[in-house]
Parts: sequence; structure tokens; C-alpha cells
Amino acid sequence: MTDRTTYTTLGALRERGWTDAMVRDLLGEPDVQGRDPRRWSLAPVRLYLLARVEAVERTPEFARCAAASGSRSAAAEAGAERRRRAVLAAIRAEPIEVPRLPAAELERRAVRHRHLLGARGPGGVAAGALVRWQVSYLRHALSRYETLLDGLYGSTGRAEAERLLRRRLYEAIAAAYPSLARECLRRMGAER
Repeated sequence: MTDRTTYTTLGALRERGWTDAMVRDLLGEPDVQGRDPRRWSLAPVRLYLLARVEAVERTPEFARCAAASGSRSAAAEAGAERRRRAVLAAIRAEPIEVPRLPAAELERRAVRHRHLLGARGPGGVAAGALVRWQVSYLRHALSRYETLLDGLYGSTGRAEAERLLRRRLYEAIAAAYPSLARECLRRMGAER
């Protein structure tokens, strides 16, 4: 068995700043390749001799590759930031059209929506529940606006864009139905 203190894995190389292309071009084939005895996996474990890795890290070629990799990362981050700003601007500019329904129709749809979601309970409706159901129904009716979030992935401003969109939707519901404004404000406060 190999001594793992003298070898490093591909994951550890990535933590040290190596890219897959740098490993392929500068290190080539792994020094040891086999199955990980600690867990079952189809992918073989690739181990690189730590002394060889450290020797390559001292070369000017490694420094050039690392610098080029850093500039590509900066360009990718700049592109993600541009997408984030564009999506936030689109969310701010998009007019939100809330369906205008008579009070009785809104109540009927909200109750039906609640039952379609599988909520069952006693015959009566608790105080304030109908208002919550109406806001939930309208929020669901406006879910088409979530397509504005397309193009944002992971931590690239997605959470910020989702918060902005939810706030705009609740503000639009409150403006269209002043009787639901308190519940919309409660939900906006709870999401902070």
C-alpha cells in the first residue's frame, strides 16, 4: 500500500491552485492509480508524488499556467457579475401584472388552490388563514415571473435576485389588493 503522506490527490491539487489542464500538461499520468480502499467508486484514485508536484510548482512554466488560469477565472467572474446585474435590472424593470378578481372569486380560488395542494382540515377557516391563502394563491399565479431568474446559477447573485423578485411580487399584490397588504408585508419581513 502507498504512503498517502508522500502522495497527493487530484482534489488536493485543485486546492493548491492546479486546474485539470495544468495537471494533464505539467504532471501527465499519475504516479499511482487504483481503487480507493475506503469507499467503492468506479472512478480510480489518481495519486501524484508530492515531491514531483512541489518540483513542478517551482518552475516558471507552472507560474505562467497559474497566471493564465487566474485571468480566465477573473474573466468568468466578470461575466457572472454582468449576468447578475442584467437579471437584477430586468427584475426591476419588469411590470408585474396581478390578476384583478372580485373578492368572492379570489376567496374561492384561494380555497381551491389550498385544497389542491393537499391541505385538509376542519370545516371552518381560522382567522387570518383566508388572507394567507389568498396571498399564496396570487403568489402562485405570478410564478411565471420566475423565468426572469434564468441565467443565474449557484451563488452568482441568485439569492439576491430571488429576494428582489419576491419583494416586487408582494408589493404588486399589496398594491392590487390593499386588504392583503399586511400579509404581504409580514412575508417580506419574514424573508429577510
